[in-house]
Amino acid sequence: MSIVSEFAIAILLGCAFAVGLLLAGTRVPRWAAPTLSQRIAPYVRDIADPRGLTPLALPSWTAGWRTQRDRFLGMVGGAEATARRLRQAGSPMDVSTFRARQLVWALVGVAAGGLIVVALALAGRMSPAVALVPPILGVVAVVISDALLSSRAKGRMARIEEELPTVLEFLALCLAAGEGLLDALRRVGEVGAGELTGEIRRAVLATGTGSSLAEALSKLSTDLDVPAVSRCADHLIAAIERGAPLAQVLQAQAADAREEAKRTLIEQAGRKEIYMLIPLVFLILPLSVLFAIFPGIVILRLGLG
Repeated sequence: MSIVSEFAIAILLGCAFAVGLLLAGTRVPRWAAPTLSQRIAPYVRDIADPRGLTPLALPSWTAGWRTQRDRFLGMVGGAEATARRLRQAGSPMDVSTFRARQLVWALVGVAAGGLIVVALALAGRMSPAVALVPPILGVVAVVISDALLSSRAKGRMARIEEELPTVLEFLALCLAAGEGLLDALRRVGEVGAGELTGEIRRAVLATGTGSSLAEALSKLSTDLDVPAVSRCADHLIAAIERGAPLAQVLQAQAADAREEAKRTLIEQAGRKEIYMLIPLVFLILPLSVLFAIFPGIVILRLGLG
């Protein structure tokens, strides 16, 4: 057994021993029990905080975790863009929770890379390049989680754009039948079962909890950040403020949304045609040429021609 293998075994056994000690230490009554300040804090109020609005002191490991999370947030950055993608994906997480999850996946990737390094060292295939595996896997885990969020947000935005013409037509029908705008939105939210109708239900619920309809629609437009939905929300807000008729306007917007969806579908079909040429050029065409030429080559080699 080489020195590298012995060193890898020592690291593995040391990590296992440390984890065991930590797990056993957390169950020791003297260490696991809350401190005196934590026990009496709910019953004692400071003079500067008579209502007890100041949060209680966190355990040391929780404070350390939050410190590391804040450092990770500072390194990654892009809080506004991440918050917008979380809203577009319909995720209940905030930016801090998402970054904390990314940090956990990065630690998992680093740990998996460490196990791979130890396994390669035990197998006698250790090299200097193998030491780069843990940080690479950590970065890959962070990038994959970010890419999955972007993919979910993009897919949900596409579904909302597909649902928009139908929702606008049904909303125009309700308005033409004599219902008010809030009642029509409530009816659309109750009848529908898609992503956009879910957002409409949340907007109607916000109006029932103190927000005005214009504020709820403006927040919906800001959260989704879809151009077609933003235009419709602007028209609805203008109608609320000025009392303009909406039925014909919404029908025209529904027609425009369908035309835009048709153009998008045609563009996607054009891109798919280009992608379909790849198997045609690199698979079918070479095989056709091979089937046409190979018999002739065999006959010439055999001298039968």
